[in-house]
Amino acid sequence: MRTLLACAGLLGVLALAATGDARAETAPAASQTQRVQVPASRSEITLSFAPVVARTAPAVVNVYALKSAPRTNPFFDDPFFRRFFGGGQGGDGPGLGGPERMQRSLGSGVIVDPSGLVVTNHHVIQGADQIRIALNDKREFDAELLLSDPRTDLAVLRIKGDQKSYPSLELGNSDDLAVGDLVLAIGDPFGVGQTVTQGIVSALARTQVGVSDYQFFIQTDAAINPGNSGGALVDMAGRLIGINTAIYSRSGGSLGIGFAIPTNMVRVVLESAKAGSATVRRPWLGAKLQRVTPEIAEGLGIARPTGVLVQSVLAASPAAKAGIRTGDLIVAVEGQGVDDPESLGYRFATRPMGGTVTFTLSRQGHETQVKVALEPAPESVPRQEIVLRGRSPFAGARVVNVSPAVAEELRVDVDDTGVVVADVAENSPAAAAGFRPGDVILAVNGTKIARTGDLEQATRAPMRAWQVSVARRGRIINAVIGG
Repeated sequence: MRTLLACAGLLGVLALAATGDARAETAPAASQTQRVQVPASRSEITLSFAPVVARTAPAVVNVYALKSAPRTNPFFDDPFFRRFFGGGQGGDGPGLGGPERMQRSLGSGVIVDPSGLVVTNHHVIQGADQIRIALNDKREFDAELLLSDPRTDLAVLRIKGDQKSYPSLELGNSDDLAVGDLVLAIGDPFGVGQTVTQGIVSALARTQVGVSDYQFFIQTDAAINPGNSGGALVDMAGRLIGINTAIYSRSGGSLGIGFAIPTNMVRVVLESAKAGSATVRRPWLGAKLQRVTPEIAEGLGIARPTGVLVQSVLAASPAAKAGIRTGDLIVAVEGQGVDDPESLGYRFATRPMGGTVTFTLSRQGHETQVKVALEPAPESVPRQEIVLRGRSPFAGARVVNVSPAVAEELRVDVDDTGVVVADVAENSPAAAAGFRPGDVILAVNGTKIARTGDLEQATRAPMRAWQVSVARRGRIINAVIGG
C-alpha cells in the first residue's frame, strides 16, 4: 500500500479524527437551547464541540460512485487456455470473462450552496457511471457531475432532488488559519456512518505531498481514515476551511498526519462550476521557475534559501509583459511570501481572473514590484489532436500540438515546442512502451517532430526498431524501442 493515500475505498484520505470528550460535567437541562448556538469565543468551546457539530454536520454527505468493470478470468493471460476456450485478440471467449460487475467506491462530500452544490474529491468520483448522494438524514439522491478537476483533486456535483434548499456550509478564508487552531473533521470513515473528529492545524502550506498538481495543503493531526475523502474540515465558527484529501500512513490507518485542500482553492473550482464551465479557468504566468537550494542561495548572495528563481520567460507572456526577467527572484505574491514554485503556483492560481496581481522581486540585490495580468494561456497553435494507430509503439497514444494552453494543462515546460502526449490508452502499445501524458515527442528515427501530422507520417511504415527522443519533466530521454 502506498505511503501517501488518497481517501476513497482502500486509498484513504480522511478527516481529522482524534475525538476527545472534553465535557467535564453534564450541562443542566435548561442549557439545552444554548447548544444550538455557535460559540463566540474559544473559551465557550471548552465544554463541548456540540454547537459547532449541530450547525455543520447536516451539510456533510456520503458520496457513492458506481462504475462498471469487466469480469476477468484468472486464466485470461494463459495462451493454452485461450487456444482451447477462445478469446482472440481483444475479445472474450467462453469462460474468459462474464457480465460486467459494478464497483462501488465510498467517499464524503460537503454541500456548499443551498441549491444543492456538493464539493468532493476528484478521485472519489473518477470514472463513475452513476453518482449517489446520501444526506445526513439518510435520504438518497442521484447527483449530476458538473466539473471534475484532477489538477486540484476536486469535483463539483449537483443533487438531483426536489428540495428547494439544502443545509450548506459557508466557505471561510483558509489564509486566516494559524498553526494551533482547533478544527473539526466530518466524514464517513470506513463507511461506518457520519463521524466527527477533533484536532488542530499542525502545519500550513505543505507543498511536498504529491497528490495533485496544486500542492499547498493544510496539515492536521486528527485521525483520518479511508472513506473521509471529500469530507469537511471546519473551524470553530462552523466555516468550511478545507476538504480532506490525503493521509500519510504505512498501514492505511491514521498516524495523525492528514492533509486538506484549502477553501481558497475550493472557491476557484466552485466558481468555475457555477459559471457553467466544464473546466477550471486559471491564470497563466508564462515563466519557468526553480526552487532555491542552499547552493543557489549562496550564489545569489542571500542569507538563506527563500523565494522562487525565474529560469526563463516566454515571449509575450504575462510575465514578460510585466517585466519579469530570467534570474529574478520572486519573493512574494500580493505581500504573501513564497518559498517554492508550488506555493507561488497556489498564490497565483487562487487570484480572480481578469485583474492583476503584485509580484515582489529581488533583482541584483534590490527589491522591486511588478503587476502581472491574470489571463488564461492562449491557444496560439492549433491542437490538431489525433490518436495514433497501426503497429508502431505510439499506437494508442492521443497527441496534440504544444501551445501555452496545452503546456499549462499538461504541466509541460513553457519553452517546450512540438507534440505532446495527452493520454495513453490502457493495454496499448504506447502504454507498453512506457509513454506517459506530458511526454514531448522530439524526434522519431532521426526525423524532428514539429506537429502531430509529422508524428503520424513518421509512424506509418512498420519498423523493426524505433529510435525515439522524448522530453520528460526537464530530462531528454533517448531510447530504442522494438517494433
